[in-house]
Amino acid sequence: MIALGVILLVVGFILHIGILWTIGIILLAIGLILFVLGSIGHAVGGRRHYW
Repeated sequence: MIALGVILLVVGFILHIGILWTIGIILLAIGLILFVLGSIGHAVGGRRHYW
């Protein structure tokens, strides 16, 4: 999810498409939140780690 967010950010920035930029920021933020929760040991979606 983090990689997809970064890809959408780059594509949205290069092509000047605002919706891709916005979706990229949202996906990147959600991916980072899930990554942090999984790395501190909090179960995410029934799993001990999110990767």
